[in-house]
This record gives sequence, structure tokens and C-alpha cells, in this order.
Amino acid sequence: MQEINKMKQQIQDHLDKVILPFWESLKDDEYGGFYGYMDIDLNVDKKAVKGCILNNRILWFFANAYLNQKRPELLSYAKHAYEFLKVACLDKTYGGVYWSVTFDGKPEEDMKHTYNQAFAIYALSSYYDASGDKEALDIAFSIYDVIEAHCKDDKGYLEAFDRNFQPVSNEKLSENGVMAEKTMNTLLHVFEGYTELYRVTKDKRVGENLRWMLDIFAKKVYNPDKKRQEVFFDKDWNTLIDLYSYGHDIETSWLIDRGLEILNDPAVTEKLSPITDTLAEQIYKIAYKDHSVINECERGVDNTTRVWWVQAESVLGFMNYYQKHPEKTEYFKAVQDIWEYIQTYMV
Repeated sequence: MQEINKMKQQIQDHLDKVILPFWESLKDDEYGGFYGYMDIDLNVDKKAVKGCILNNRILWFFANAYLNQKRPELLSYAKHAYEFLKVACLDKTYGGVYWSVTFDGKPEEDMKHTYNQAFAIYALSSYYDASGDKEALDIAFSIYDVIEAHCKDDKGYLEAFDRNFQPVSNEKLSENGVMAEKTMNTLLHVFEGYTELYRVTKDKRVGENLRWMLDIFAKKVYNPDKKRQEVFFDKDWNTLIDLYSYGHDIETSWLIDRGLEILNDPAVTEKLSPITDTLAEQIYKIAYKDHSVINECERGVDNTTRVWWVQAESVLGFMNYYQKHPEKTEYFKAVQDIWEYIQTYMV
């Protein structure tokens, strides 16, 4: 317990003294939202494109920082991001949110990606929780309705659309030489967004969609023979490439468990919890190397690059596994080890 408290204090200090001031400094008081680009020498390009995913993740971040600390200034930063989402990112004609806007808030890339819509719901749900602003919840449900009407078929969630929700090719979330019609990543983040919406509303429609997605994860995405998730699919959930995304698997292990906790359905938990355990155990066994987690494995060849978000998700995933299985102290040691790696090499 002493070690956990020590690490918790280190993380809280880093949040308060480094991460919060960093993002606060990027607030755009002239045109709204937050600046879209900073180079390695900390030079801000005030006229850079502003990604709507970036703005919405910042909205989620400040809303949750406020929920954690109840400091009014944190809610004011969240409100600033919320106003930009509402004024600039939201398509008032066709619904949903754009991919990106110009520095002064005009549509720059007006495509609609399901992944992007999900992050808006995630952010708006948290902001509603932090602020009590019913308008934010109404917008979240308007985007939910857009996803349900335009971004899914009878087998799962689809990917990329033009402004008017006509399908387009999925360059944004395809890589490794394939063009995917469905992806594990989009499904995961729709699940994440709907989990947060369900947490703050307990809306039955959202709960049923969470159950539906969990069934897809168990039956279509999870590969029990390889003890991993497949990544890129055609429209019928046939996998397109031999790819093992270590970061997404450790991320999924805790995100699904979080959804199971919020859903609070013992039968569904009994079905999915062994899968999330296996995902975490496999990452610990084959991808946790030299104080960190390597990136991915394509066609049997490891990509040993250390990516920042993979390390962050690994801290969360291994901590979640340790909380479920407190006798497995090696997983908490991995958490400490990776947190040390982050401080040494990623910060």
C-alpha cells in the first residue's frame, strides 16, 4: 500500500505541475479551443489546423481533472473546449462532428469518422457530469443518434463517411497496407464513449448497445487460439492481416473491464472478464520487455518501438489486472517499472 501511495503521489504531482499547466498554456483565447500544433522546441503554430478529436480529448481531460479536484478554473478550461466543440466542430446541417477545423473554427476536413463521433460523446458525457449542463447531454445524444442511424450495419460499426454520411474509404484508421471496412479500434472507442454516456444516464438503449458490442468483441474480434484481438477487418469481420497490436490489447483489457463495471451485469461480466484477463496476461508474457511494452507484431515480426500511449495504457492495464488479482504482485511491479520508464524516457 505504501508503494501504491508513493506512485499515486508522483502521478498526481506530475499531473498538477506538468501536464495541466502544459495544456492550459495552449488555450486559444482569440479564436477558441486549443492550439493545434507545437514543435519539439515548444514553438506554437497559432494558425495550425485544429483536430476535433484533439479538442474533444482536451474537453474530457479538463472535465475529469475538475471531477478529480473540484477546482473551478479546471471547469472553466473544460467549458472553453466545450464552447469550441459546439460552435466550430459540430455540423449544424448534417449532424455529428467534423474531422478538423481551421485555426479560426471553419470546417477544414468535413468528413465524419465514427471514431471521431465516439470521442465527442465521451467528452460531452464527462462534461455533463462535471458541469450539470443539460445541453451537453442533448448534444451527446444527438451524436449517438447519428452513429446509430448512419454509422453501423447489422454486424457492427462502420468507419468513414463524407459530410452527408455517404461511405468513403477508411484512410484515417487503416494502416499496415490494408484498407479496413471495420476496425477493432473504432469498435473499442465507440464502446468507450457509450460506456461514459451510460455511466451518466443509465439509458437502456445505450446499455443494450454496450452488450451488443461486448458480444462482437467476444465472438468476432477476440481470437481465442492466439489469445489476442484481430485488428483490421472486412465488413463481415474477416481479418485482413496477421497483426498483433500490443498497445490496443492492454488498453482493451481495462476499458472493457471499466465498461463491465458500469454495466453491472453479472452474466456479461462472467463471459468477458476471462477474456480481458487473458489479454493482459499475454501482453505481460510476450510484449513487456526491458521495462516497457513494445509496439506490435506484424506477420510474426516484432516492432520494438516504444510508443508513449502504449506505455500509458500498460500502466492502466496492468494496474487493473492487479486490482482484480491482488495476489499477482508481479503486475504491480510492472506498473512501477513502466511508470519509471515513462519518467525516464517519455517525459
